[in-house]
Amino acid sequence: MESKSKDINWRGVDLNLLVAFSALMETRSVTKAAAKLSIGQSAMSHNLSRLRLLLNDPLFERQGHQMIATQRAIELSPTIENILNLVMTQVLRPDDFDSQHYQGTFRIGLTDYAELLFAPALFDAISRLAPKCQLSFCNVDRHNYINSFNDKNLDVVIGSMTDLPKELESQYLYTEDHVCLFDQSATGLTIPVSLARYIITPQALVSPDGKLASPIDNQLQEQGFKRHIALGSSNFLTIRHLLKDRNLLCVVSRLMAKIDIFNDNLTQCKPPVDIPDFHINMLWLRRNSTHQRMEWLRQIVSETVTERVASLRGKSEAR
Repeated sequence: MESKSKDINWRGVDLNLLVAFSALMETRSVTKAAAKLSIGQSAMSHNLSRLRLLLNDPLFERQGHQMIATQRAIELSPTIENILNLVMTQVLRPDDFDSQHYQGTFRIGLTDYAELLFAPALFDAISRLAPKCQLSFCNVDRHNYINSFNDKNLDVVIGSMTDLPKELESQYLYTEDHVCLFDQSATGLTIPVSLARYIITPQALVSPDGKLASPIDNQLQEQGFKRHIALGSSNFLTIRHLLKDRNLLCVVSRLMAKIDIFNDNLTQCKPPVDIPDFHINMLWLRRNSTHQRMEWLRQIVSETVTERVASLRGKSEAR
């Protein structure tokens, strides 16, 4: 059986006509309805003609100075008012996002760095404010984060990505720098670490793409030096475990050196080579910028990351 919707002139359906109908029902006057909607009387008369054609009913008939509603108009009035109310409250002016009763899923893309630093704090903050939600942390990197937005339906991504495509927007969160991290007893290194000792000390490298070199090596080569990279791993946790009791040094971000899941008493100090700082940003799809759930999540993520960074830096200063 074919749908009756094929017989409906959908091109003739105009939300403004429903607004005009509502005004006519309220005022029972073409002139007053036009004034209420701030349109000309001829425009209102045209809207009434279109309504009559669309609904196949006179709807309003003039008796003296008043327009009398037909039975069809009276029957339609509650339905049309309900439609207009739904459009106003659910489409044009939706209710504020209610995190306490939200039962959906928040999906956050995190680099290894961001996940180690912020996953516990994000879980605590979001689950406290949205206790019925589910939270999914998805691993991303600078190579796959763009596709991950669509493939994994991510809400936001946290990382050091730059040169963003036009479909993404971003918010700056903070700037990170680097330190040398090592076991002072195992390496025999003292602070500050000289360039000569830095070069001859075997080094571990956090390498997401598996390469056993970084821009530091290019810088050293220009100065006529070469360091020995003894180990590379995409996982910072692996590197961190290996540094204890071994003659190894690793350059890591300062905050990564300060995360409190370890009790290995490793030493950190400023590297003897210039290493550019990097910015951590929060990214999201431009098309979802004004969605209230997304706006709420971005605010919570921003506040949580800012507080976590301040806490870690405070510990750094206290030591």
